[in-house]
Amino acid sequence: GRRTRAEALEGAVAPCGAKQRSYSGNAELSPPAVTWCRRADMAATSPTSVKLSKGQKKMLRKQVKAQHVLLKHDGIATVSGPTEHLVIANGGLGNGVSRQQLLEVLQKFGTVETLLMSPNKPHALVTFSTIQEAREAHKGLNGQDLKTNGSSQPITLYVNFVEKVVHEEIPPLSLPPGLLVIEEFISPECEKRLLAFANGSTNVTKENVRRSLKHRRVKHYGYEFRYDNNNVDKDKPLPGGLPEICGDILEQSMEKGYVKFKPDQLTINQYEPGQGIPPHIDTHSPFEDGIICLSLGAETVMDFKHPAGHSVPVMLPPRSLLVMTGECRYLWSHGITPRKFDVVPASEMPKTGIIGADVSNLTLNKRGTRTSFTFRKIRKKPCDCAYPEVCDSQIDCKCTNPTPSIPASDGDASKLEHKYVHDVYDEIACHFSDTRHTPWPKVVEFLKTLPDGALVADVGCGNGKYLGVNKDLFMIGCDRSKNLVDICREKQFEVFNCDGLLVPLRSGICDACISIAVVHHFSTEERRLSAVKEIVRLLRPGGKGLIYVWAMEQEHKKVKSKYLAERKGKCIQPQANCVKVQTGNDFSYINQDANKMDLTCLKQLPDVTKDSTVKQNNAKLPVHTNRTNFDSQDLLVPWHLRGVKSHHKADGVSALPPEVKEHAVYHRFYHVFSDGELENLCRGISNIRIVQSYYDQGNWCIIIEKC
Repeated sequence: GRRTRAEALEGAVAPCGAKQRSYSGNAELSPPAVTWCRRADMAATSPTSVKLSKGQKKMLRKQVKAQHVLLKHDGIATVSGPTEHLVIANGGLGNGVSRQQLLEVLQKFGTVETLLMSPNKPHALVTFSTIQEAREAHKGLNGQDLKTNGSSQPITLYVNFVEKVVHEEIPPLSLPPGLLVIEEFISPECEKRLLAFANGSTNVTKENVRRSLKHRRVKHYGYEFRYDNNNVDKDKPLPGGLPEICGDILEQSMEKGYVKFKPDQLTINQYEPGQGIPPHIDTHSPFEDGIICLSLGAETVMDFKHPAGHSVPVMLPPRSLLVMTGECRYLWSHGITPRKFDVVPASEMPKTGIIGADVSNLTLNKRGTRTSFTFRKIRKKPCDCAYPEVCDSQIDCKCTNPTPSIPASDGDASKLEHKYVHDVYDEIACHFSDTRHTPWPKVVEFLKTLPDGALVADVGCGNGKYLGVNKDLFMIGCDRSKNLVDICREKQFEVFNCDGLLVPLRSGICDACISIAVVHHFSTEERRLSAVKEIVRLLRPGGKGLIYVWAMEQEHKKVKSKYLAERKGKCIQPQANCVKVQTGNDFSYINQDANKMDLTCLKQLPDVTKDSTVKQNNAKLPVHTNRTNFDSQDLLVPWHLRGVKSHHKADGVSALPPEVKEHAVYHRFYHVFSDGELENLCRGISNIRIVQSYYDQGNWCIIIEKC
């Protein structure tokens, strides 16, 4: 009745999936590894067990350690098994094990149904056709050494059973706007000639500058790029210009429309395996829009990163041409991670484009020596791109167009709002209206609860998207922007033009008022309080008001707001605890748990009736980077006007200087509210009570009732 050695090894360790109280007492976790090892020692010395050697005991300890690492870092709980599913510690892409190499080992034990290998992870998940096949792999691979291409030292595999292997479908990524990768742009023969030229002995003193940097070897033609200041000396061109061998490449690039100007600067980089280039944006001021890069010799993966944090890995095969224009050229950083292997799709196609996140189709690809020819056009005038927050030309021009300061008086505040709120909305009214077509579900819900025939004022109605939500109400709208009011009139809404601090309606005539995304445009705490008081003045006793303001906290209860989550070309996935609400032909997602607050706790909130930033007299307003978390409460938020002609004032004169053209960037003033600030603001008004307060997709919201 004694077990075999293999059975003893398999059953000596208790299941990691059995949950027990941890030593800290703070979480439900498996016990420390030392406890498991003692059990293994007991199993080895028990009369019913085979005595284990020191090597076998060491292997068991390593296996248990692997169990705890998997649970702690990746949430993978192992079980005593057996099942068809295994987790293989040390057998992942992060340890230099390729899919082909691991499959070759696994297929010796049976048919592999699924093999999941995540980027940079040291483990793999595998599913066999039968439990018996998985059992054989468990017995045969535990403690076995495996040689990898990336290291002279073998790695040791540790295998455990898991309950199941889940393969989640991940939405595909999109290329950054303005990025193109053209495969087989040149012939193999042309590639050989260019590589021979790049590797040849060129006259350094007359035709180019050649340097050996830490990350790669570099040559410059036309103009030398100076790495000390990331710029070029436009007054000191290099003798000889660009090499004649590049003539056909440049002509073809212009003929195909990849660049608008004929490049006059060339940088040749040579990367050995393990070398790369740090993430960077090519400096705006020295080069025109349109940068092209020809890859030669070997393929590589280049990572593109948006300021908001999301990355897109892109495969660049040999003889391909990379084209960067517009947003990709000016806003996204690009770089090559220094490593000897890239994570690439295991299938043959596609050879170029985005490296997807399908963990069932990823493997490692060994890098070779890659040479790149990067062509640029020297810029003669300062850059006036649509991305001033990262543009050195526009940052350097602050002296002629200074960033406004936080207002120190009511007069300063009025001037600031006139320039950075009123004038801007008149300029962007048409484009703004085109992007504001879907009513927010919770606002719709508020309007739907009002009795038929109620008189409702929408203070700051914008393009009027809420004025027609409930046909049983009598709604009137007002806005400071004449051009937005004109858009509302075209829709046959009852609207007029006025300032939100002085609404020309009698006191106490409204059954309800709404103010959606308006109060945060007032630049001092006193003016924001006056704006709320004006809403209260319009309400009759018992009338209710709904106010929305932009929140400082764009991540609430570990759920990112739509503002942070939304990306070009990507679907927004519903977050946990969210409900899907249809409004017209569109859908929105609302966090159910975040919609209500315990109003009895409001008195415990900190006193934020005074802005901490106001204490800093003459402090400059920072310019916010779109789709990122807020670093300051008082700031300027860019609006990128694209493809829409701006409106003009009634007298035919543009509200902003004539040099501001289509595709320009306008800055709007915002004061983003911190948690509890809106409630504290309303507590400064004696004749109202707070009915409800909640967080809705990046906004703090409050419903008040006039007493």
